[in-house]
Amino acid sequence: MAPSKSDIDAEMALLIKKLLEKKLVAVIGGGKYELFQKQFLANLRAPEKLLKNLFLFPTSATSFYRYAKGKWREIYAEKLSGEEKSKIFEAFEKTFRKLNYSHPPKIYGELIEDRGTQVTFSALGQKAPLYLKEKWKKEHTADKLKIAQTLQKYLPTLEVGAAGYTSIDVTRKGIDKEYGIRQIKKHLGITFGEMLFVGDALFPGGNDSAALRTGVDCFEVSGPEDTKKLIKNLLNEKVAEVKAM
Repeated sequence: MAPSKSDIDAEMALLIKKLLEKKLVAVIGGGKYELFQKQFLANLRAPEKLLKNLFLFPTSATSFYRYAKGKWREIYAEKLSGEEKSKIFEAFEKTFRKLNYSHPPKIYGELIEDRGTQVTFSALGQKAPLYLKEKWKKEHTADKLKIAQTLQKYLPTLEVGAAGYTSIDVTRKGIDKEYGIRQIKKHLGITFGEMLFVGDALFPGGNDSAALRTGVDCFEVSGPEDTKKLIKNLLNEKVAEVKAM
């Protein structure tokens, strides 16, 4: 819906509001709830009657919020224990040594962030400018996947996924996009056959690829502009033009 850690633009906000008039919309993202508020909800500016059709799954669906009685309410949060977090931080250091990985000379913000229900490594730091993240992604995606694969070996009881432009997310075992989709089915009473999953990382090892295991129709986008085109097709009910995976 927006470039990494950026606000949704006015056109996207308008399209999502129009979609909410016709459909239930669930958003699963790697960011914490506070980022959902700042970058998504604050710019969406949707009326209450539409917010009731919107469901938020921050930090890779490790938590779930829905709108009821005039406010956003936390339905669940799969918080990591202190011991789990310590193991994750140690595993990252072991992985960097194992791969002889050198961090960039300049880091913007935290390199590894504790998000409560998820620990996230961002290669350039959590506050890196978008243009640098785009450049890093083009040059180092293979490195990121290698880090994620090695990290998973050190954390067999936890879930590791390559996400976004520069990030790697770690959650409790079994909590990934498949888990999020199953939570949508459980809490909203929607069958897999009624869902369409949209993501930009459906490739093997990507954090969206777990969605494919559910059998839900999946549509791959490369960025916000692709998503806008898809929403426009859905609003016009041009289902034949939406080619699901």
